[in-house]
Amino acid sequence: MTGEKSHLPRRGSLLEDNINYEQFLKVSNYEDTVRQLDIYYGMVKRQLLLYQSPITGLFPVLSSDTKIGSVRESVYCAAAVWGLYQAYRRIDDDRGKSYELGQSAVKCMRGILECWIKQASRIELFKKNQCNVHALHVKFHLTTGNEVYTDESYNHLQIDAVSIYLLFLVQMIASGLQIIYTQDEVAFVQNLVYYVERAYRTPDYGMWERGSKYNDGTPEIHASSIGLAKSALEAINGCNLFGEKGASWSVVYVDIDAHNRNRSIFETLLPRESSSKEVDSALLPTISFPAFSTHEDLLYNEAKNNIVSHLKGKYGFKRFIRDGYKTHVEDKKRRYYEKGEIKHFENIECEWPLFYIFMIIDGVFKSLPDQISEYQDLLKQRIYLDQNGDPVIPQYYYVSAENIGAERSAPNAIPRTASTEGGLFLWNQSMFILAQLLTAGLLHINELDPIRRYLPSYNRPRKGGRYSAFQVTNQFFYTHT
Repeated sequence: MTGEKSHLPRRGSLLEDNINYEQFLKVSNYEDTVRQLDIYYGMVKRQLLLYQSPITGLFPVLSSDTKIGSVRESVYCAAAVWGLYQAYRRIDDDRGKSYELGQSAVKCMRGILECWIKQASRIELFKKNQCNVHALHVKFHLTTGNEVYTDESYNHLQIDAVSIYLLFLVQMIASGLQIIYTQDEVAFVQNLVYYVERAYRTPDYGMWERGSKYNDGTPEIHASSIGLAKSALEAINGCNLFGEKGASWSVVYVDIDAHNRNRSIFETLLPRESSSKEVDSALLPTISFPAFSTHEDLLYNEAKNNIVSHLKGKYGFKRFIRDGYKTHVEDKKRRYYEKGEIKHFENIECEWPLFYIFMIIDGVFKSLPDQISEYQDLLKQRIYLDQNGDPVIPQYYYVSAENIGAERSAPNAIPRTASTEGGLFLWNQSMFILAQLLTAGLLHINELDPIRRYLPSYNRPRKGGRYSAFQVTNQFFYTHT
């Protein structure tokens, strides 16, 4: 009996030791998570929020630009800030960081909304005639929110920019952020839906803002624009813009007929981008994060493999074949190219590390560890540290003037030079932060994609809320014209 009694305290102390060790691990892991998040918070403050306009909430394309805010880059910057906000929500006491990050994202999304609301009359005209002179602007003055380019001096018709805004608007509302405040704003967002619904028959200037690859001022039907519009329409259909506090009149609906036409035209175009561009890196953010425009494995793999096999390089991805943008031989004084000029850009197109980051994020969502490590290794070679010790990714890599002849005769043989103009390329930095949060396990894919765009529609959770949304398969769905 005495022997048994002598063992009891020892067994109890061993159990206590195990509990204490588990608690120590939890505390240690928690502290490590907080430490890592605080590092990314510092990066977001120094590399993104430092350049957010305190008045409009917009971001520039390059950190050195103090005048022009860009809608597309602003949305991606807001997405990175919001991604860190989502990661911080796991922390019990974040000392106000989560709230600050969330409201910074809201400020940007509302800033874009306010710039567009000033142009509400354009949407009414655009419904009747889809052309550049009636298009919503995608560049605004950083401070005033006013127009900065006339309709004649810039190609404003970029349906993908409005679509990416709608897509992240829904994602952020789904995460609990309140972005839309009034009935007028609900009505305006419904008008934005009308704006992108006819993407399938609206030639635009696309993600690269130039239209046809010949850069002669001609818009064309872009698969990336249609795919992003399709995803935005699917995301916003039945979305209550007031979130959980909404009423029946704050729900947005989509024309099922327009959605089906966007889907069929998009899937018909793949793996091409347009009539002039047989392959284009703009399709990466379309078929994968953030749009996930197709869940047909055959279409997805065909488009992705087409991009990788034709556009992947040692320094990044080319945007498309014979892309003259930022090459040394491009005439910066002329807005458009002359006939036949694009042949001079063959094999010397700039390479953009941005798409390495898209491939890393794609690998996380698709559970492809080999792809993640491959593109992480490629990206590491392109990163340098700034004076704060923060990682910076150059906007693009170009062939220097003295090497152009050699590169044309032996493609991929000559080292390229990193761009140094304009400071930080904010699209790069925002995507890099999201990729790092995902690969470090600080942000789950369901936190970056609360509406589960990455899943096929039949695997997504049903929308919550008190008010019903029309089902896509409902034969009694009435459409507007």
